[in-house]
Amino acid sequence: MKRVFCIGETVLDIIFRNNLPVAAKPGGSMLNSSVSLGRVGLNPVFISDFGQDAAGELISHFLETNGVDTHSVLRFTDGQTAISLAFLDADSNASYSFYRNFPEKRNLSHLPDAQEGDIVIFGSFYAIDHEVRQPVWAFLLRARTNGAFLVYDPNFRKPHLDKLPQFRPWILENISIAQITRGSAVDFFQIFEVNDAAGAYQEIKNHGGDTLVYTKSNEGVEVITPEYHLKMAVPNICPVSTIGAGDAFNAGVIYALSELPKANPLPLDKGEWEKIIQLAIEFSTDVCMSLDNYISIEFAQKVRYV
Repeated sequence: MKRVFCIGETVLDIIFRNNLPVAAKPGGSMLNSSVSLGRVGLNPVFISDFGQDAAGELISHFLETNGVDTHSVLRFTDGQTAISLAFLDADSNASYSFYRNFPEKRNLSHLPDAQEGDIVIFGSFYAIDHEVRQPVWAFLLRARTNGAFLVYDPNFRKPHLDKLPQFRPWILENISIAQITRGSAVDFFQIFEVNDAAGAYQEIKNHGGDTLVYTKSNEGVEVITPEYHLKMAVPNICPVSTIGAGDAFNAGVIYALSELPKANPLPLDKGEWEKIIQLAIEFSTDVCMSLDNYISIEFAQKVRYV
C-alpha cells in the first residue's frame, strides 16, 4: 500500500475579515493538504515541528482526529507554535503576517524513510528554511534514491520576497528533485518573473524538472509535460475564503496519484491528467466554500464512496 508523506511548516492561522478575527484554524500548506488526505482515508504521515503549548495541543489533537499520522512531528518546549495572521480582502484572497518564536536549534532527527511507491509532497517556506534545510533535504534525497515519487509546491509568499536571492538556490534544488512541480502563477512570477505557463515550464525544464502543473486562480489550470500542453477551466464561484485552495488542489492531485497502480505514475496521457486535474479542482472548490483550510468531511465522504 502506498504511503503519503507531507513535510512542511505548522502554524495557527487567525483569519480576519473587515479587520475583525473570524476564525482560528490549524494551518501551513502541507498541514492543510495532510488533513484533506486524512479525511479521504490515506492516513498521511506529517513531518513538521511545533510547540508543546496551547496552540500546539490544539493542532496536534486536530491532526490526530482527522486521520493524520503525527509520529514524525517534533514537539519542542523552548519556543512557541508559529502564528499566522491572514487578512481576507474583498475577493476573499488573503495577505499574511507571520510570527515565529522557534528554538535556537530545531532537531529534526530520526525522520522516516519513504520507499518505492510512496508519495512525498513538500514545499512552502519549510522547504527553504535554513533552520531545517539540512534534515529536510536529506530526507528528500533518501526518498528519491529509494524510488519515492516527489511533488513540490514552492508556495512562495510575498513576505519572503526580499530574501529571494538567498532562497532561490534551494528552490531550484527542490525543482530538480521533484517529478512534478505544482505552483501558482503568482509563485512563478515572484520567483522567475514569468507571466505564463510556457515561461514557467521553461524555467522548470532548465532546472531539471519534468512536469509542471500551473494554476491561475479562477482563470484555469495548465499541465505541461515533455509530450503535451493541457488547459482546463475552473468553475466560476463566489469563495468564502481562498486560504487552503492550492493546498486542497495538491491533495486532490496526490489522492488521484495514490490510486494509480504504478510506483512511478509518470508518464500520464492527457485523459489521465484530465481526470486528476478535475478531481483536484473539485477539492479546491470545496475548500473555497468555507473558512476551513481543508476539504469538508461531507465532501471527503463522497470522494471515498466513489
